[in-house]
Amino acid sequence: MSKRDLVSIADLTREEVYEIFQIAGDLKKKMKRGEYPPLLEKRTMAMLFMKPSLRTRCTFDLGLYQLGGYAVYLSPSDIGLGNRETAYDVARNLERWFDIIMARVFQHKTVVDLAMYTNIPVINALCDLEHPCQVMADFMTILEHRVDLKNFTLAYIGDGNNVCNSLILLSAILGTHIRVSSPRDYEPTKKILDLAADLFKSSGGSYEFHPNPKDAVQKAEAIYTDVWASMGQEDEAEMRKKVFQPFQVNKDLLSRAPKDVMIMHDLPAHRGEEITDEVIDSKNSIVFDQAENRLHAQKGIVVFLLQKSK
Repeated sequence: MSKRDLVSIADLTREEVYEIFQIAGDLKKKMKRGEYPPLLEKRTMAMLFMKPSLRTRCTFDLGLYQLGGYAVYLSPSDIGLGNRETAYDVARNLERWFDIIMARVFQHKTVVDLAMYTNIPVINALCDLEHPCQVMADFMTILEHRVDLKNFTLAYIGDGNNVCNSLILLSAILGTHIRVSSPRDYEPTKKILDLAADLFKSSGGSYEFHPNPKDAVQKAEAIYTDVWASMGQEDEAEMRKKVFQPFQVNKDLLSRAPKDVMIMHDLPAHRGEEITDEVIDSKNSIVFDQAENRLHAQKGIVVFLLQKSK
């Protein structure tokens, strides 16, 4: 059996990204009409969680159900991945019962190992290095508001974290121009930038780094931000607040951007820290459109991977 995984957003080609968007968009339109095609009838998903979640758990669970499938939630205490059982043993067990695995974990290596050791598709639903499902929903949302993603200009303000890494890679695949502004020592990972460099050459997109966020948002069509301290970094939260304060997405920063600039955030948001209420709740915000599209983009991902894994 051949199989496809989504461990990194770079596992997809430009054509495959748009194929997933097509599936997701079609399913979204059908759902709005009350139609739920049974594309995943009797298909099963193991939802392996090492971190808590609102959007990831709800959208994958509902997505499987709405397409006729069934998802099983596995909490950290159910598995004890890496402690009670190795990734190898977990993977070899789950492939005997399920058609696909979704894993929300701490370390990227955990997802890599699960994909390596099992014969069924594995989806990275968040790790320390990437968040591919989130950025698929993000770019699907942008596409709903803009005609084309090629030559689109996206400004990312904040921590060079997993979301930022995946945004850079998907921009490189699709030909988007992405500008990143982060404090010193919090820039995107060199490993990601090296991988993206070759992809940008092929797509015609570009990457720019701006130490000053006011420079990054000029002529930006969308401004994206994320929490300053991610899960697992709680002990750094107070220190990060001081470092990141100049990178807050607020009314003053927006005054440097075009009036119709879209505001994006992957949620959960720490209101009053990385973004102010007046910005996240403004008419420019598409934040909750992004959250809604997690459901549809992930349906597209699951259907695509199972179709390709035959």
